[in-house]
Amino acid sequence: MIEAIGLTKRYGSTVAVNDLSFTVRPGRVTGFLGPNGAGKSTTMRMVLGLDRPTAGRVLIDGTPYNKIKNPLRSVGALLDAKWVHPNRSARTHLLWMARSNGIPVRRVDEVLDEVGLTKVARKRAGGFSLGMSQRLGIASALLGDPKVLLFDEPVNGLDPEGILWIRRFMQGLAAQGRTVLVSSHLLSEMALTAEDLVVIGRGELIAQCSTAEFIDRSAKAAVLVRAPEWQRFATLLRDKGFAVAEGAEGVLTVEGATGAEIGEVAAGNGVVLHELSPQRASLEEAFMQLTGDSVEYQTGSAEKGV
Repeated sequence: MIEAIGLTKRYGSTVAVNDLSFTVRPGRVTGFLGPNGAGKSTTMRMVLGLDRPTAGRVLIDGTPYNKIKNPLRSVGALLDAKWVHPNRSARTHLLWMARSNGIPVRRVDEVLDEVGLTKVARKRAGGFSLGMSQRLGIASALLGDPKVLLFDEPVNGLDPEGILWIRRFMQGLAAQGRTVLVSSHLLSEMALTAEDLVVIGRGELIAQCSTAEFIDRSAKAAVLVRAPEWQRFATLLRDKGFAVAEGAEGVLTVEGATGAEIGEVAAGNGVVLHELSPQRASLEEAFMQLTGDSVEYQTGSAEKGV
């Protein structure tokens, strides 16, 4: 488990993270989301002891990172896929890491096989594509068979097959009871991967909840309706106080009402319905609605809602 308690990080007069507290539970993939400049990378670096908090602390299974003996056995992380000496082979890089933390050599070949790099294990890492480098970074994180794992943008450079692989892989790690924290800008992928979310903006906590709860409470629910008498039905729905938008070919989008409520209005007024479909908002829509005020750099079109 990861516990952030009152984390604050200042760089001179700039506050990168401000009194941030959250918990990442084992057995679930937790997505770590926020606009650019929200403080995600700074927070992950503080979790790993790479940056010292100005205030607050982080505990990993109850212990600060700098107090953990042989930390690779407890915590694995992928923060920068290209953090490898370009002239070292993938296998040599992992051997160096294994020896530094007392990890058996056999584990090197196990993780190379796990991430699909066995055939290129003796090739120079400097010649790897970004996708291959990501896989090597994941192998490095897994090397000590840790219970806690942090991944920063792990799907960068991966093709669709690789993205599907990492999604299932992270979910498999969580199913083993591990703590998995994943930062990503690919919101459509996070919606499929993460069960829980920690969302921050301008260094402060915006939300911590399940992915489904975040979407449901952050975005407006709507119901799509098709009816032959759509104009009359639109008037009936507005008379009930529901917001109705009229689309092409008589399609109505109704907000502020459930499918059951709309069906009852139709039945009570003899309106034939050809379609009644609740529309669930996407994670991207919910994220944009909730974090819009926390975006560091906005274009004129973004500010106007274009």
